[in-house]
Amino acid sequence: MQIGEVARRTELSLRTIRHYEESGLVVPSARSRGGFRLYTEGDVARLMVIRRMKPLGFTLEEMRDLLEAVDRLDAGDEAGGDEHDALLERVRAYERAAAEQVAKLRTQLARAEEFALTLRTRLEPSGRPDGVRDGSPDDLERTGPPDQ
Repeated sequence: MQIGEVARRTELSLRTIRHYEESGLVVPSARSRGGFRLYTEGDVARLMVIRRMKPLGFTLEEMRDLLEAVDRLDAGDEAGGDEHDALLERVRAYERAAAEQVAKLRTQLARAEEFALTLRTRLEPSGRPDGVRDGSPDDLERTGPPDQ
């Protein structure tokens, strides 16, 4: 598939995909006779891994390192037992780092939701959001967010 289809499927811009290509994170599997980049499902999957790593704060070098480890594991690299174990440990380290970052983002989201609720409460004439009896999170879950 051509780069436009890849961009649509991954929700990445053409420029971003080209940047990842220039950075060596993804390489089109082929080129058409006219020189257009051609990508496979595997290339799209690779771009999705990159897209998911970016908001977690991973650097391009970290992305490259993880992708290289995964590529070697997927290829059934003839690495010896110790080297295979080292590759698995690299992937585990990235999984732990991702889980830690997700936990931090959940905390930030909870704080942002509390802030938004504070603002909604301030804007309501009664001092409470629509349908909320005491402003507790339980009431918000029962009644849902106020109509906007």
